[in-house]
Amino acid sequence: MTIRVLVAEDQSSVRAGLVLILGSAPDIEVAGEAADGEEAVRLARELRPDLVLMDVQMPRLDGVEATRRVVAERLADVLVLTTFDLDEYVFGALRAGAAGFLLKNTEARDLIEAVRTVARGEGMIAPAVTRRLIAEFAAPASRAPAVLPAALDALTRREREVLSCIGEGLSNAEIAGRLAMAEATVKTHVSRLLGKLELRSRVQAAVLAQELGV
Repeated sequence: MTIRVLVAEDQSSVRAGLVLILGSAPDIEVAGEAADGEEAVRLARELRPDLVLMDVQMPRLDGVEATRRVVAERLADVLVLTTFDLDEYVFGALRAGAAGFLLKNTEARDLIEAVRTVARGEGMIAPAVTRRLIAEFAAPASRAPAVLPAALDALTRREREVLSCIGEGLSNAEIAGRLAMAEATVKTHVSRLLGKLELRSRVQAAVLAQELGV
């Protein structure tokens, strides 16, 4: 299965490098390129890629708002490109429903694997960002979105178990192994619990699980 990716990055040299790296993978196709946020949203609507690789700092429309629009319209999953010192953008992108976060200095092989991971429907956060994200969203005023512990009552026992595994950072395959169920069943549980908790992404679910100690 080929993963169709839209690359949104305003710096032409960086964008060319990303396109080159992604194009070297046999299972990834660069469906389009965008130089700003507005173009990214327009092309996402037009091309319907599987994933948008989104820079957060872009002209006309920043990557956070572009991510919000792409996710709200369910056009594609969004993997955000960021730098370690731009927390405000990372947090904003998480609130907007980004499925993953990747540092711009990521090695080529890790970039390719991150695209594959998000395309499988699994969240992906660069290790250097994970602790800061969890610490930030553990603060009640910073939740994205706010979910009260009572909301967990809507989950079935299995869905709570899956949520707990997501909080540990397990992949669908790893969850399936731990809970002795088919991977397709895990995907169904993930989709249902996201809907019940009104979360936009698996990454938000992971932060919530950590926050509530599920």
